[in-house]
This record gives sequence, structure tokens and C-alpha cells, in this order.
Amino acid sequence: MNSDDSEHHHQDVVEPVTQWLTFILGNEKYAVKVMQVQEVLRYTPIAPVPGAPMEVLGIINLRGNVVTVVELRKKFNMSSIENDDFTRIMMMDVQGHIMGVLVDKVKEVVYLKDSEIESAPDVNNSNPETSIFIQGIAHVDNELHILVNLDKLLSAEDLELLM
Repeated sequence: MNSDDSEHHHQDVVEPVTQWLTFILGNEKYAVKVMQVQEVLRYTPIAPVPGAPMEVLGIINLRGNVVTVVELRKKFNMSSIENDDFTRIMMMDVQGHIMGVLVDKVKEVVYLKDSEIESAPDVNNSNPETSIFIQGIAHVDNELHILVNLDKLLSAEDLELLM
């Protein structure tokens, strides 16, 4: 083995890998960085908050803390569905605030190398609000997953309203 081979091999090893939690909304597959996920809860009744933005379902009591829950379907302009046994609330750290994100189903944790993440195609000119949430796309088990940047999910104004 000559020195060129070992140098090349070393570069393969140091590529950063990120853990992503995959989840489903409708027929689409999404993923968020595991580091932002505090925990995943089964669906629990959510108390509505009068005057909250459309995508805010309301609040839940999580071990004595009041946490706002956002319906990701509404944020992504999808219609709501009935909650079922698969419905989950992902407790997320969004810009230092803990909030719940309602999704249809949480799947699994996957490991993605930076090279496996493609930049998001600029398909959403008609709806720039949604495209800012998209951090990239990745193929997991030959299925396309949209990688969501939760820090961009809510504007600073939205966050202030919720806190």
C-alpha cells in the first residue's frame, strides 16, 4: 500500500456524519436533526390558545412546563388529518425554546454524511415561506427525505407570540 492510498482512505473516515430523526407528513418523508429533538410523545390533548397563529394547535403541560404545539401540516400548507395511534408530538429545541411539533408518524434515526445531503432544489418560488424551512434533501433507503431546518420554522415574531 503506497502513501497515496492511505491519505485518500483517511479523508473518507473524517467526513462528518449527522443523526436525523425521520418522520412522515401525508405521503412525504421528512427529517430533523436529532440534536434538536428533546423527546417524542404520544398524542396528548392540546388546549387551544385564542388568537394564536393558524399553525399553533395550542399548549400542553409537560411535567409542569407549558409547551406550545405547532401543527407542521398547517405550516406546510397541508390539510389536517385525524390524530391516530401513530400521531406524535416531537418536543424540539427551536432557537433555544422548547416547543412541540405535531407530525403524522415518527420513523427512525438515520445517519447522513454531509456528502449524502443535497441542497434543496429551488422548486418553491411560488411559496418562499416553505422553502426556507428546507435545509436539503437526502435519499434514505432509496426514498427521498426533506431535511427540515426547524430554526427557520418560526419567525422571531412567531416565537415571541408563543413564549
